[in-house]
Amino acid sequence: MDNKLYEKQIKVLTKISKAITSEQYLEDILRLIVVATAQVMESNICSIMLIDEKKKELVIKATQSISEAYNKKLPLKLGEGITGKVIKNRKPIALKNIIKSKEYKYKEIARKEGLSSLLCVPLKVKNRVIGVINCYTSGPHDFTVTEKNVLTSIANQAAVAIENTELMVKTRVIQEELEARKRIERAKGILMKDEGLSEEAAYLRIQKYSMDNRKTMREVAEAIVLSYDMRKKPSK
Repeated sequence: MDNKLYEKQIKVLTKISKAITSEQYLEDILRLIVVATAQVMESNICSIMLIDEKKKELVIKATQSISEAYNKKLPLKLGEGITGKVIKNRKPIALKNIIKSKEYKYKEIARKEGLSSLLCVPLKVKNRVIGVINCYTSGPHDFTVTEKNVLTSIANQAAVAIENTELMVKTRVIQEELEARKRIERAKGILMKDEGLSEEAAYLRIQKYSMDNRKTMREVAEAIVLSYDMRKKPSK
């Protein structure tokens, strides 16, 4: 049993690793992870929940479940329920019967969907927990050490995917900001030279045109630079 599970784990982790290094969007990668995890863990419902730092809530970001009740369940406040305990203690929790658990918050949904056991594992990035991955079974189930290790390995891969995507987004935003500043600086220089404006006046000119025409300052700056380059371009 364990050997078969490890073989499945290797296949799943290989598939996830390929997805992480691809150019897929994060939501597609997370969707792939929950579908593959549900298969390897023989789970009725598998979901990834991530922390919304602004709202201080835990929100479902991916699931292979077709249950409308589960997919639309309300976010959990940080510190609530089983997931709150997993995030606080940074350790997995396995429950054989979630209906009997005082800490489990979605008993009505569990009864409606016929869910019985739960394995919840934290998603950890370096020194912080960013969410959890949940696996539910329809019948009472004692999760083995191997199953806990498998889900922990998958959780680590999911955390890497999320971290990589966040870094890519941040890097892209920083690059765009730097490019915008370069364009604006050059446009200011052109206005200062052509119209004898001070640096502040040139900046305000760009800013006003941006607001009046509902364009970004980068777009305005690029138009000024393009116009200047066209005027300076030697005619054939």
